[in-house]
Amino acid sequence: MSIKSSRRAFLSAGLMLPVAGAAANLDFLNPEKSAPSKIAKTPKLDHRTLGKTGLKVTSVGFGCMITSDPSVITRAADIGINYFDTARGYQHGNNERMVAAALGAKRKNVILSTKSATDNKAGLLKDLDTSLSELKTDYVDIWYLHAKDTPAAIHDDMIEAQQIAKQQGKIRFAGMSTHALPKLAPWTIDKKAFDVVLTVYNFTMDPKADEAIAAVAKTGTGIVAMKIMAGGARTRRPGERVDPRMEREGAMLSALKWVLHKPNIHTTIPSMTDMDQLDENLLAMSEKFMPADQKILAAHLEQIAPYYCRFCGECDGACRKGLEVANTLRILTYAEGYGQFALARERFNELPVHHAAVRCGECTECTVKCPHGVRIAERISRAQELFA
Repeated sequence: MSIKSSRRAFLSAGLMLPVAGAAANLDFLNPEKSAPSKIAKTPKLDHRTLGKTGLKVTSVGFGCMITSDPSVITRAADIGINYFDTARGYQHGNNERMVAAALGAKRKNVILSTKSATDNKAGLLKDLDTSLSELKTDYVDIWYLHAKDTPAAIHDDMIEAQQIAKQQGKIRFAGMSTHALPKLAPWTIDKKAFDVVLTVYNFTMDPKADEAIAAVAKTGTGIVAMKIMAGGARTRRPGERVDPRMEREGAMLSALKWVLHKPNIHTTIPSMTDMDQLDENLLAMSEKFMPADQKILAAHLEQIAPYYCRFCGECDGACRKGLEVANTLRILTYAEGYGQFALARERFNELPVHHAAVRCGECTECTVKCPHGVRIAERISRAQELFA
């Protein structure tokens, strides 16, 4: 199959892999037990304190990255969700503009965060000014250094930029987002530079993630969880294009409840693209994590294990061709789990240029061995086929 036809197939058929096996995997689930609860007219809202910031945040916040319908954000704010997260680079800058329009006068009633991936002081401060202009606000509550996975990626002048922004009243609190908190936790604790840490956290992860989160939270640092659904997709609605292997009825609600019942998690930022997702996520604040949820997640984990990266870091530096394996797998999830092909292709093109030239099929044997059973060569080849 050519690269062009592969991309076309993804967009037109939604990665329609043979679904008989996937359908069979759903049979274990009792529909009566897994059916979503009815949404109360006035949902119960759970509030927690975001570390030493003192901010009172709803335990379910709103990750705006892939939201294109501003009415979903507006309704969430009307209901009482009070933490909204965006970034300078989301949707080529259009996401901040959309969030501003959706919140409108409600901005003063919510906690708003944005991020910048720029790696120098001048660029960061320029990004912040642009973000404030696009968000139509004089300040953001939390400003994150975006996607920093090693201490070497965070320079002192970047931290200085956050301190300057605080002094100028443009941000209230400084944060860092990461996909590798177990690796960064000791440095973060010693550095004492961040009020809030935004980290990957979900039911698939190694206990080291719990240990790292506990250690950072003990210092009074606020903890926000992202990638809560482990790349999974809710059961498809008409027109949605996701990999059926990433689907399981009820799994997304159970995954959110799993995170919320864990200690040290102050809030979460699940993506929400429509009212159905919003309603389902609201349930997580009022329903306990039950044995039935654990059963759903255990079965779902078995199903996605060959495809989903758990961010354990064991593959770092293992590819003889120098490919960033974990980042590539994460990007593939945007397409296959979120149905966001354009976003995935954009993120793939941001990787070092050799990622588009290397082909896994050229290696006689893969040097990367995932301890959790992810089929690395198969998955990286899939990303190359779709995006390279």
